[in-house]
Amino acid sequence: MEKNVNSTLKLSISNKQTQILLMFAGVLCCVAMSVPQVHIVPLCIDYGYGLTIGTEILSFMLFAAVISRILFGFLSDKIGPIQTLILGSSLQALSLSMFLPFNSQLSLYIVAIFFGLSQGGIVPIYTVIISKFLPTNEVAERVGLLIFATIIGMSVGGWLSGEIFDYTNSYKLAFLNGIFWNIINVSIMIYLYLVYKNSKRIND
Repeated sequence: MEKNVNSTLKLSISNKQTQILLMFAGVLCCVAMSVPQVHIVPLCIDYGYGLTIGTEILSFMLFAAVISRILFGFLSDKIGPIQTLILGSSLQALSLSMFLPFNSQLSLYIVAIFFGLSQGGIVPIYTVIISKFLPTNEVAERVGLLIFATIIGMSVGGWLSGEIFDYTNSYKLAFLNGIFWNIINVSIMIYLYLVYKNSKRIND
């Protein structure tokens, strides 16, 4: 019989702890996620490519993010939502690091598309995790709290990146800052995956 990776399971930590971990992870991933989304246009202007090129690169990035949502949903059905989120967040960190050495016009298009494909499906997968591991009669409220946390992350990340640029006159530290918080996000999700594996072992 085919194993259902999306069957519901009670984790060995409390629902409150799971919710807090997911919200904290959501803030951190979106602090990282916001750096290219908010600053790719001024980054292109800073490199001398102009507003038109910057907005076009942003459009490619966002289109890739739409495709990512479909791909992540398909992947979640195959390997499970926590595993999918770890993969997506790891790829997001990798794509953020690629903004550091590559600054030609063509490379920015390529890296932006890769970033869009990496990050677009991350936030929707949080909702899948909630629906799988938390009480079904509380899903709507818990998803709302999670989205609230991710919006805070996007707001703080966009603002903080701008502040770093204002102090350093460079986006390198801004991207490094995003990568740092992204790594913590991956660490939280790996911990949650270990909790999931332990809970599954106990239930089996």
